[in-house]
Amino acid sequence: MKRKNSICLAITSALALSLYAATAQDGPMNDAPLDASKLPPASSQAGVTYDKDIKAILDKSCIKCHGADHQRGKLRLDSHDAAVKGGKSSKDVVVGKSGESRLVFAIAHVGDDDRAFMPPPQEKSHVPPLTPDQVGLIRAWIDQGAK
Repeated sequence: MKRKNSICLAITSALALSLYAATAQDGPMNDAPLDASKLPPASSQAGVTYDKDIKAILDKSCIKCHGADHQRGKLRLDSHDAAVKGGKSSKDVVVGKSGESRLVFAIAHVGDDDRAFMPPPQEKSHVPPLTPDQVGLIRAWIDQGAK
């Protein structure tokens, strides 16, 4: 009987640990409601495009972790098509709706889970966080159709 209890305890512990690890990896931000009122406003600039306006911003701050060589969260931002496709979260870029796009919340450092912030706070000495104007321009790009 002791052996059965030990096996049950081991299995229960393993399941609990794997559930905890999955939650920690995905982060609560994937399930938490997003509050767009905390975001910087979208830029008023018209005709924002990935190639003309957005790629340079992403190249400077995001490509190290979300480029051809490495894709954290399966998110790639080094090409227009990959950026719009998104990564593990199907809501990284919600075309036409920057206030629902997880990318915007991550780059604006808005939310409860700083593990989901891009760039991560611990990288600030190597990778500059995006400015409110840059976040606003990315919001305008998404709101204008992410072209």
